Amino acid sequence: MTLDLITWNIKTGGGGGRLDAVVALLKRECPDVVALQELRDFARHDGQRMREVAEALGMVAHLAPSAFGQPVAVLVRPPLRVASRSSVRWRLHHAAAAVEMPTSAGPLTVVSTHLNPFWPYRRLREARWLAHRYRGPLTVIAGDLNALDPHTAHTERLAALAPLFRRRHLGADGRPDTRAIEALGGAGFVDVWRAAGEGDGLTVPTTRGGGREFSNCGMRLDYVMARPELADRVVRARVIRGDEAEWASDHYPVAVELDLAAAS
Repeated sequence: MTLDLITWNIKTGGGGGRLDAVVALLKRECPDVVALQELRDFARHDGQRMREVAEALGMVAHLAPSAFGQPVAVLVRPPLRVASRSSVRWRLHHAAAAVEMPTSAGPLTVVSTHLNPFWPYRRLREARWLAHRYRGPLTVIAGDLNALDPHTAHTERLAALAPLFRRRHLGADGRPDTRAIEALGGAGFVDVWRAAGEGDGLTVPTTRGGGREFSNCGMRLDYVMARPELADRVVRARVIRGDEAEWASDHYPVAVELDLAAAS
């Protein structure tokens, strides 16, 4: 079997009429699993908005609340079945939602998370903790990691940012801080984009969705990080552009196709 996964920060819950565009794009793409971030107001009224979006997509949702009002979620499309679920709130600036599903290749765990947007060291600590907690052989950590790729030159892009926003991505030595992604790599997670990505991979900002805190040159802040056993099964990774993706959020969605056929 193949499995299509999308991760997307939809910017403050898709307010201002953008949520309909988010749903329209996801309906068209029809992924098997979706990791969503910045789900403001989705937990209100006993999760009514989350239920409405899940029903519109024909999926089952697991929502993890956030102390700062930006929940995250994993949505699963039947016949995939949620075998177990968990939420992390107190160790993270935002949250993490994790779902385990039986597949022909074994139990698959998908974690949707949104790492600290302001402080590189706290972002590093969050990445380390998540990598330690979720480390099964078929595990994905996906979401807005707010972190820089250690294999890319960032000086020029960061120079285009206002000082307030540039500080979010600099270490104590004034250099681009890439430690969160390095920590995940050191824990055995593979950056799927580097393994099978198409195009430049930049996920922010969109052309009409705002994002003044991002460089005009573009940045890659949204990742799918997979354990090696799962990374070997990646068929394709791409950033979804055009149509609603240009204005429904300040982040583009990232789509990954996995081959989960049982080992012979």
